[in-house]
Amino acid sequence: MGEVVLLSSGRVSGGPSKITLRRNLHHRHHHRISIYDANTYSGAHARPISLVTLRKNPGFDFGFIRKKSTKRLVTESLISKMAGSEGRPVTTDVTSGDMIFEPIIEDGVFRFDCSANDRVAAHPSLSFVNGTDRETPIKSQKTPSYIPTFECHLGQQIVKLELPVGTSLYGTGEVSGQLERTGKRVFTWNTDAWGYGSGTTSLYQSHPWVLAVLPSGEALGVLADTTKRCEVDLRKESMIQFIAPSSYPVITFGPFASPNAVLISLSHAVGTVFMPPKWSLGYHQCRWSYDSDKKVQEVTRTFREKDIPCDVIWMDIDYMDGFRCFTFDQDRFRDPKSLVKGLHQNGFKAIWMLDPGIKLEDGYFVYDTGSKTDVWISKADGRPFVGEVWPGPCVFPDFTQAKVRSWWADLVKDFISNGVDGIWNDMNEPAVFQAVTKTMPESNIHKGDDELGGCQNHSHYHNVYGLLMARSTYEGMKLGNEKKRPFVLTRAGFIGSQRYAATWTGDNLSNWEHLHMSISMVLQLGLSGQPLSGPDIGGFAGNATPELFGRWMGIGSLFPFCRGHSEIDTIDHEPWSFGEECEEVCRLALRRRYRLIPHMYTLFYMAHTMGTPVASPTFFADSKDPSLRKLENSFLLGPVLVYASTVAGQGMDTLQCTLPKGIWLSFDFDDSHPDLPALYLQGGAIIPVGPPHQHVGESNVLDDLTLLVALDEHGKAKGVLYEDDGDGYEFLEGGFLLTHYVAELQSSIVTLKVSKTVGSWTRPNRRLHVQVLLGGGAMVDIWGKDGEVLQISMPSEQEVSKLVSTSEKLYRTRLENAKRIPAVEASSDKKGIELSRMPVELKGGDWVIKVVPWIGGRIISMMHLPSGTQWLHSRVDVNGYEEYSGTEYRSAGCSEEYNVIERNLEHAGDEESLMLEGDIGGGLVLRRQIYIPKNDPKVFRIDSSIEARKVGAGSGGYSRLVCLRVHPMFTLLHPTESYVSFTAIDGSRHEIGPESSEQFYEGNLLPNGEWVLIDKCLGLGLLNRFDVGQVCKCLIHWGTGTVNLELWSEDKPVSNQSPLRISHEYEVINISSKIW
Repeated sequence: MGEVVLLSSGRVSGGPSKITLRRNLHHRHHHRISIYDANTYSGAHARPISLVTLRKNPGFDFGFIRKKSTKRLVTESLISKMAGSEGRPVTTDVTSGDMIFEPIIEDGVFRFDCSANDRVAAHPSLSFVNGTDRETPIKSQKTPSYIPTFECHLGQQIVKLELPVGTSLYGTGEVSGQLERTGKRVFTWNTDAWGYGSGTTSLYQSHPWVLAVLPSGEALGVLADTTKRCEVDLRKESMIQFIAPSSYPVITFGPFASPNAVLISLSHAVGTVFMPPKWSLGYHQCRWSYDSDKKVQEVTRTFREKDIPCDVIWMDIDYMDGFRCFTFDQDRFRDPKSLVKGLHQNGFKAIWMLDPGIKLEDGYFVYDTGSKTDVWISKADGRPFVGEVWPGPCVFPDFTQAKVRSWWADLVKDFISNGVDGIWNDMNEPAVFQAVTKTMPESNIHKGDDELGGCQNHSHYHNVYGLLMARSTYEGMKLGNEKKRPFVLTRAGFIGSQRYAATWTGDNLSNWEHLHMSISMVLQLGLSGQPLSGPDIGGFAGNATPELFGRWMGIGSLFPFCRGHSEIDTIDHEPWSFGEECEEVCRLALRRRYRLIPHMYTLFYMAHTMGTPVASPTFFADSKDPSLRKLENSFLLGPVLVYASTVAGQGMDTLQCTLPKGIWLSFDFDDSHPDLPALYLQGGAIIPVGPPHQHVGESNVLDDLTLLVALDEHGKAKGVLYEDDGDGYEFLEGGFLLTHYVAELQSSIVTLKVSKTVGSWTRPNRRLHVQVLLGGGAMVDIWGKDGEVLQISMPSEQEVSKLVSTSEKLYRTRLENAKRIPAVEASSDKKGIELSRMPVELKGGDWVIKVVPWIGGRIISMMHLPSGTQWLHSRVDVNGYEEYSGTEYRSAGCSEEYNVIERNLEHAGDEESLMLEGDIGGGLVLRRQIYIPKNDPKVFRIDSSIEARKVGAGSGGYSRLVCLRVHPMFTLLHPTESYVSFTAIDGSRHEIGPESSEQFYEGNLLPNGEWVLIDKCLGLGLLNRFDVGQVCKCLIHWGTGTVNLELWSEDKPVSNQSPLRISHEYEVINISSKIW
């Protein structure tokens, strides 16, 4: 007699219930078994209540639960896709209710579906390492603690999971903004998001995953296992909501005792991070672009001359011949093999970029072989899709097919024979220029393998395109050299990408806000299964100041992935580019990193084998303590707490650190500095550290090994050290040494010894330096031989007190005498834009508005709080909300420095407002008041005017001809589902979509005082009201993922008595509340 898991939903609670079995004849000759509470049973409205295990009755056929014809599904899906629908229709009379569930993978993990039909209809998993794990139920006596509800409406599946009040929410992958995600909403749609802000809702990667930390300290993970665009809505406290096209399963992990346990369980589904080569944990130097082999050699030589540690130099797209992938410019990178040989001799590895866009050009070997093999993504009509990227017209490999991945892998295999040590996959969302959506049409066709979901349109595979490209690149590198571990960095990704590639947080900005956000962004990726990440240190876009760069290097040097990178047309951003004070801070920071590499490499081994994060939020030290859950300027590297200042002008000498409960002992390497983070070791921990080499290749197993020891309240400590060749795969065959060290205090003697070893390596014959921390940076130490039992006599309490006092005094003296980085506002080099000043923020009612007075007085953020929607598409130095003084694009007014002449704060009793004024020449000023009315908090208003101040009498008191042109650029979260609607003065109705490109409206066709930008997916509209007496022309311009809704005044000279004015306001409305 076998056993079978029945599919049902709900949770058993209360007293005993009578259980009734029903057998329903299901279509296609399947038999359906349901379990009902007889107390509530009433025919069709009976509610299934629980998951139970019953012995199989020979008269019942349970096989339908898992059986399905993949071939039939793929065929039907293809037909459905070609017809333009979102997926196979699900025949079910259930449109809402509790989801049904079954246990999978291991105890505590459950798969939820809307119905048995939906379970069959769901596409294969591309996040799971083994897709069959998601499809195969296991025997388990456990039932879910929390059961999601669902509602299916107009092809969308809405899933809600309500959790206890006081639950904290994290995860959602690569997201900007705050660490704790309550109040936020994101959309999983991989997007080229240059210069993103804290409110940007779609970045380069998609992780439809939430980690919930319950009030008890237990944790629960929730995965919406869909590759399609998914709304992850956390705006309601303690509530998780997913909205995506039907049908998709939801997988829950836990609740388990800790967040760490949830991440370990998640890794059993989606895999762990690849084991990185040890050199990749060193510092990486990059720029767009080191545009010649001579420049590369100059930069690497300078690192060695200045004694600044570095392991890797990166080549951006300019190494290529006309941006053609797998080629080298014959003038600037004539002999890449010789270049790399010299780099290797100097201790550097070389990483080169590969993009997915392949130049459409007969005679170009990549295009020719790809066309012959039929590897390109096609349009709906079957012809290859052509999109504009760096090389010009490009075609794109369809990585959803095994033959295409093999073709790409072979190209990579040949490419690395040039001495390529690592590969950088960029632009792989995929990004496409001159497209409203910033990517290819969703109607494009992928001829995917059956196990991936078969032939589908681009909307199905968009979010996994980067993952599949990274996989192909990883496999190609492995083919090229099976004795080396591949190193791939990808910009786009999906949950599970960590199996193949590291990632970075994209094109960030050189300002303090992005420095602060970089900590949370790295942590969120780690909480979503991707532990190998980091930001562009110093910021990619704009010019860092010396203080900003030094502070960022201090923090970034302790991130799992550590790379400096900056864009073209900015000042140099190498560690020595900001003066000797900043250079010294960078040197100290990177030497600190290299000393900690033995510890970090051990953490990566644990991440690879167990699924634990490398960098984790401070609350991981005590998940029961709610006071730790929103800390954003500290993080953990295992038992090491890193505490940093991310505020301009505030060094560590003035910062009070919030530490978790228990014993936390400070330490440094005699390198403390106001611009470097403070370090603490948790009581009960031992960590290994090594010498501060110039590159990882200098290290040797015979190097002196140092163990830092922090005893807990019981006088005990333990820790591990992992060692292997640093590359290759011998570690999989036991070729490594994993050492467990323990220390214990007894009778004033601390005894340290090896408690356990794993692996076939013989212990190196090396010196061991043991340092027992006492607090305040003080320590006692002893030298000996690794592997031997060492004993350290502990000083008396009085002696410890003196040692701690002396150490703290030395620490303060070191901070006081440190050469501080000058606090200058901007670099003296005028190239590029200085972005590090803080925007002015207005917060009131439904809105948070951010304004940059020093560059055109522009508004760079319009965050609508109730909907969690950011409406503006902005960089600090361009776009967003601008105003011009002429009909010409970017005429005077958009870039001048404005003065703040009045600032009212709501909490001071006035409405939140800001008055700006900028000199636009010729005796004219552009004056702008931005305010959020207290009596109407749903709107924010802008009153703008061009006024004459010093117009000469010789001109009759009138200025030059001017036009007040309001130029806001709004972001399109769903470009193909967005349009502008209005009623014209003559009563005609207009709906204008992206296909219209650019349209002017004037005269009787002018909007009659209002127009609205509608996003059908969100069900929201941005309503713009204005005075038609002040506006003579309106312009709609659709761009790449953006739209401009411009208001133009008349064109005329102004005087003191006759300024030009435009007053208008914005409000977010629910489009269901009004016919548009």
